[in-house]
Order: sequence, then structure tokens, then C-alpha cells
Amino acid sequence: MDDSLKYSVIVPVYNSEPSLKELFCELESVFRELNLSFEVIFIDDNSQDDSWQVLRELKNDYPNVIKVVRLARNFGQHNATLCGFSFADGERVITIDDDLQNPPSEIKKIHEVAEQTQADVVYGVYKTKNHSLLRNIGSRSLKHSARFIHHSTGNGSSFRLISRDLMLKVLNHIHHFIFLDEIFQWYTNDIVFIEVEHRTRKYSKSGYSSRKLFRLMGNILFQYTTLPLKILVYGGLTGSLITFALVVYFLVLKLYFDVPLGYTSLIVSILFSTSIILFSLGIIGDYLRRIYLVQNKKPPYSIKKVL
Repeated sequence: MDDSLKYSVIVPVYNSEPSLKELFCELESVFRELNLSFEVIFIDDNSQDDSWQVLRELKNDYPNVIKVVRLARNFGQHNATLCGFSFADGERVITIDDDLQNPPSEIKKIHEVAEQTQADVVYGVYKTKNHSLLRNIGSRSLKHSARFIHHSTGNGSSFRLISRDLMLKVLNHIHHFIFLDEIFQWYTNDIVFIEVEHRTRKYSKSGYSSRKLFRLMGNILFQYTTLPLKILVYGGLTGSLITFALVVYFLVLKLYFDVPLGYTSLIVSILFSTSIILFSLGIIGDYLRRIYLVQNKKPPYSIKKVL
């Protein structure tokens, strides 16, 4: 760690060739105005456009300020950010998207709040998100589910300031599926939120579709909660009580009223109970699969090249 370096800015990059030079110029301007030393760590998440070439040019122009890492394949934003942590030397870390929807000028706000509160995490949150309707629906669903399922704040964003101590704890956190906002809340409650501007997307399209957001929600549900297993326990108990009551009911009908139970009721009961068993086994199997991935020590990212 460089004791004189105040900030490390981590930028996960995916297919953002047009915005990268503009983003760096804005970052440089902000830190020059704040009179703070900084470095920018670009993590190219195996982009398919010319982002890597642009990053190489930036590295050549600013060799002492910029670090560039290329991943061997696309691992996702959170995994790329985790990779950036391992290269960060600053006293604090800022994570920011590569698409300029988070204005670098808003770093002044989160820096000021961090100085005042000394919080472990300062999130820049948006009053209004300038995404598409479907993207906003997916994002809201993800946040509401986070609040409901495991009582997290649900207000996180990819624009955040993180203390070095917390960053080092996260680096030692062993997990195959990485969702940083949940991991932060495992280690600390010292989290502050500040409202920041959110620009309309200027270049390209978001890498997060509504489908990917809902898939992410499912991964969080299985990786960071035991809710599906709790549903099995309480659902199985409820089903057993209902089934027992029906058994008693049909026995009374047969013994005292000689009512024929019939083939249909028998088949329906068998199919219903079998479907519940198969569904339960499917949930247990998915947890076992994920335990297997953790035991395999599958790395969250793989580095191809470092500049």
C-alpha cells in the first residue's frame, strides 16, 4: 500500500469503448480539484469491442496513474470489481460504472460524507434512475426482494466509497458467487447513503437486461439466504397437517358413512404429494450443487493480462 495515495477508483469495463477516455478525464479533473492523490484501476471484463485498445492507450498516456487488467472471460460486474480490490493501494476505494451515468463530479459528495462520518461504506443513490422502464422494474424488484428476504437496506448502488479495512475483509471472503452489497452488510452496519445525480446513458446499451437482473435475484436468494429451505420446512409441516386432516376426514367418511373414495381422489393425492417431493428435492439439489462449487474452490475471476 502507498501511504500517500488517498483514493483508488475501480472501473469495471464491458463494451464501453466510447466513454472510457471521457470518464478518465472527468475523474482526473475531480481529484485535481479536490487536491487528492488517486489511481484508476480499469478491469476489462473481456469486452468484445475495442475497449482493451482504448485502455492500452490510456495506460501509455498516464502510466503512473492508471492500472489495466483484462479478465480471461466475462465474469460479471461484481467479480470484476472484486478483482480490482486486489490491485487497489489507496486509503479508500471508489467504485464507479464505465458508462458515465454516474457523474465523476459526484465523488465530491461521497468524499465529503466519508470525511464527516468515517463510515465503512458511502453509497451514492439516485432519486431518479435514467434507465429504461423494464430495467427500472427489474432493479426495483431486486431491491425490494433484498429488503423482504434478508432484511438488507436494498438501497445499494455500484457508485460507492469503501474503507480499506472493509475492502481487505471482502478480499478474504471465500465465495463462488459474488454480490458485493450483501457481503458488505455481513461485515458492517456502518453504511451511509447520499443522493447523487444519475445521467441518461450517453453511449451503448446497459449490460444488465431485466432477464439478467431477475437471474441475479435468484442467485442472491440461493447464495445468501436459506429462505427456500425454510419454505420447505414450513411448507412441509403445513402440508403434513393438511394431509393428516384429510386422512382423518376420509377415514370417517369410509367407516361411518360407507362413502366410496374413488380412483380420482387417490390419483390426485399421489400426484400432488409426488410433485411436492420432486420440487423439494430440486431445491435441496440446487443447494448441494452450490456447496459443491464452493468446495471446488472455483475462483471468482481469472486474469489474462495486466498492464
